[in-house]
Parts: sequence; C-alpha cells; structure tokens
Amino acid sequence: MRHLKDNISSDYINAANRLNGRKARKRIVAYVEAYDDIFFWRTVLSDLENDRVYFEVMLPSRGNLTKGKKSALMSLLKAKVGDSMIACVDADYDYLLQGVTAVSKEINENPYVFHTYVYAIENYQCYAPSLHDVSVAVALNDKSLFDFEEYLREYSEAIYPLFVWNIWYYRRNHYGEFTISDFNKVIETGNFNLADPYRGIRNLRHKVGRKVQQLQKANPEAKESWQQLKDEMRDLGVTPQTTYLFVQGHHLFDNVVVPMLEKVCDALIRDREREINRKAVHNTQRYNELASYSHSVEDIVPMLRRNTGYRRSEFFIRLQDDVRKMLDSLSSPSRRPE
Repeated sequence: MRHLKDNISSDYINAANRLNGRKARKRIVAYVEAYDDIFFWRTVLSDLENDRVYFEVMLPSRGNLTKGKKSALMSLLKAKVGDSMIACVDADYDYLLQGVTAVSKEINENPYVFHTYVYAIENYQCYAPSLHDVSVAVALNDKSLFDFEEYLREYSEAIYPLFVWNIWYYRRNHYGEFTISDFNKVIETGNFNLADPYRGIRNLRHKVGRKVQQLQKANPEAKESWQQLKDEMRDLGVTPQTTYLFVQGHHLFDNVVVPMLEKVCDALIRDREREINRKAVHNTQRYNELASYSHSVEDIVPMLRRNTGYRRSEFFIRLQDDVRKMLDSLSSPSRRPE
C-alpha cells in the first residue's frame, strides 16, 4: 500500500475520477509543502471551485517531507503532476530567478506547479493594507494609531537597492558571497518604538547605503547589469514600495511585523482599558468590564497567521488567475495550459 501511495500521479487520480461517472465533480489534488500551507492554499482554491471541479489540499504521503523542502516536493511530483494533481509552493527567490536554477525553471514554466509570487505565505499574512484589521481583531479597538502601510512602504524603499544586489548575486550563482542570511542581518531594524517608529528606518537607510557602496566597489563592472535587473524586477512586480513582499517571509513576520504589531496592539489595549476605567460607574462594573475585555483580547501570532486580508493583493489575484487558466483548459481537451 505504501508503494501504491508513493506512485500516485495525475493519471491515477484521473482514472479514479472517471470511476465516479461523468456527472461527478472532478477532484484535483493540490500538494503543498507543509501543514502551515494548507489553510493558505485553501483560500486560494476555494473561490475557484464549482459544480464541475473541487480541490483537496494535502501533503504528499512521504513522512520525511519537512517544511522548506520544496526541492523534495518537486522531485517527488516531477512527471506526476497534471490536470488532476498540482503542486503548490512558496516562490522563495525562484520566481525572481526566472529559470536560473532547475527548481526555478520548474516553478516558472510547469503549468501544473503554482507558486505564491511573493516569497512565502508569511509575506501575504503581513500584507500591509490588512494589518490594521489584524490589530482590531487582536485589541478590539478600531482607533488608527499607526500607519502600517506607510511604515512598510518606507521599510521597502530603504532596503530596495540592497535587495536588488541580493538577487543579482543569486542570479549569477554567486550567492555564497552575499546570502539571504547576510542580507537579513543588514536589514534588521532593531527595537520598534511607537514613539519614534521611523528611527529604525533612518538607521536602516544608513546601513543599506554602506553595504551598497561596498558591493559597488567589489563589482565595478556590474552597473549596467544591476540596472537591467532592477528594470526586469519591476516588470515582475518588485518595486521600491513592494519589496517587503519578496524578502524572506520568516524574517519579515518575526522581526518586522510581529514586533510592530505588539507595540501597536499594546497601545490599543491600554487605550481601551483607560476608556473602561473612565466610563465605569462603580468598581464592580469596572472589574467586570475589564475582565470581559481581557478575555476577549486575542494573541497576535495566531491572528496574523489566519489573516486573509491578502486577498486584495495583486499577486494573490494573479495566482488565482493562473489556477483559473488551468481550469479553463480542462473544458477544451484540445488545449493545454501554456
């Protein structure tokens, strides 16, 4: 039985679909990299289901497939994906590498492999226009104390030149000279202070500027190729304002957005508690209201991981369009996805 599961392919699932009869809904298995990915890809695929087709999001059966093992997933599913079995993966840098590596070539060219466009699902969860709603869900206070969109726009603009350099190194297979880890160390913002939130951005600009000068000096011949790469990345959707969506997802989530949300939500909670104290008629009412509010406040990380405000993102819409294109091809047997 184990060998049978390991050899399941799109053709196998197609055959199983035919056994259910022509009028039955077509089942498409969507394999993902890890348990954390199942909910995200369900949000991608749910809108595309209809009376003709439905998706089942799952992990491959092999137990040794762990988080971050995209290459293992690709190896497992190579030559097995098709119109009844698709692979759904984080783009990482592979979208921006545009076929430089074997995995990048596969995710960019295989019509049955779908990727996030942005680095990972964490980047979607940190989608700037959705963060106010997350803070409201956590603190149950709709006051706008902080402009998340402006902050992440400033952050993106600060790191953008160095990000282009990081991709430049990866495109040339010299990433060992300037790795993602090296890049992440430079773009650390330090402790977030709600009283002066842009202090970290100002320091970040100085750090990035020094590193960019160092890389320019080390690569004097790269001016033209760097500019060409910057223009190409803009065509791919990477702009000075959107760079935060393409940096390593865990770094953005853990080191930028969660610390920011912690300070903002703490301020919102204190504000709500002061309001309760001010409006309470007597101590019993004050105690009951504070206790009720305290029990209603949510933790930040779980709320952020269940944030679906990214549905408004142009990249999420593009991803759904890719899947829709594949589904459209199913209604015309003579056509294949491009």
